Amino acid sequence: MDIASFAGIISGISLIISAIVIGGDVHNFINIQGLMIVAGGTVATTLLTFQLKDVAAAFKAAYFVFKEDCEDPNKIIANMIKLCHISRKQGILELSNIKTNSSFLKKACNLIADGSEIDVILSSLRTEISSLKMRHLVVQDVFRKMGIYSPTFGMIGTLIGLVQMLSKLSDPSTIGPSMAVALLTTFYGSLGSALFFLPIAGKLKSRTIREVINHEIMLEGSLSILKSNNPIIVYEKLSSFVPAKGRTPLSKINVKPDGK
Repeated sequence: MDIASFAGIISGISLIISAIVIGGDVHNFINIQGLMIVAGGTVATTLLTFQLKDVAAAFKAAYFVFKEDCEDPNKIIANMIKLCHISRKQGILELSNIKTNSSFLKKACNLIADGSEIDVILSSLRTEISSLKMRHLVVQDVFRKMGIYSPTFGMIGTLIGLVQMLSKLSDPSTIGPSMAVALLTTFYGSLGSALFFLPIAGKLKSRTIREVINHEIMLEGSLSILKSNNPIIVYEKLSSFVPAKGRTPLSKINVKPDGK
């Protein structure tokens, strides 16, 4: 569970609701027509912009905003060093028998065990990383676009409300309430954009960056295994992907393949 995401969205909603309650009646901020315009318009234009499968994938990906963060790169580095030991002690064919939850690492090990040329391995894994970036970019863009469309439809709803208000100027007593209702759609649109859509897009982007870094570590580690680099060289190469303060020293990494 990502504590930061939960803390952010809960605190944001709580503060806004608290401000509304302190300032007056909560019911004054409820308008079904405004919600229909903002929510319906945002979803409609998003479907017009993207394919249905991309929108569905984006909403599924929103789950990862609240999911535990990506795997610690230090653990991946330790794992790559262990694989280096395996290939040096038992031969590269043994890599095809490793058990891992990472399809990327499994693919890399299978390519190495099959005796593929280094250029083939590099090209295949680079394509895999590029494909990952593109898929994630589309998902992020769905929420970024929703963050743009939401306040736009909020303004459209406000204009609709103003037109309706101006048509009733003969009754001055309705101007105040009508203006309040008109402004609510702008509130809904801005709230959806600032508290949900844009933050989700930003969080998914940061997760993609960390995931790509992890894949780059596995890629470089695989090439080092193919070149039969010793574990110290492998560590020095791979630790460059991790900020100096966050690196686990080689002396504290259990590099033995049997875990002993």
